[in-house]
Amino acid sequence: MRACVLLAATCLCLPVSAMAQDRATIQSLNDQFARAFNTGDIAAVAAHYTEDAVVLPPGAEMVTGRNAILTFWKAASEQIGDIKLTAVDVKPLGNSAAREIGTFSLRIKGSQPQEVTGKYMVVWEKVGADWKLATDIWNTNK
Repeated sequence: MRACVLLAATCLCLPVSAMAQDRATIQSLNDQFARAFNTGDIAAVAAHYTEDAVVLPPGAEMVTGRNAILTFWKAASEQIGDIKLTAVDVKPLGNSAAREIGTFSLRIKGSQPQEVTGKYMVVWEKVGADWKLATDIWNTNK
């Protein structure tokens, strides 16, 4: 009887830990992304994306693939900083994907720095044991 209870308890816990698509986990990944960007570690920023990820920045062409995304964020880091990301809603999409909706703020660098706020939507995919960004789109509030 005790073995059956332990087996049942283990089975009930597996889907939750295997999916790891909860808001706290995603927020932790967002914090790692922002910390890497804000400290100038653009290689670590790019490592958050799948090899074939797509970034859809506002007012610009689509950026496809991790190497192109690294180049994109490197150029962006010269113009913006102090990125903050906040997960608002995370919805699991099966066992190996999740959709996140969130908000961001950042500072435009220059002689008169200004804060910009907006919203984003990303799709996370599980690659091996890690969660990676597969699709990333955002726009500003103004």
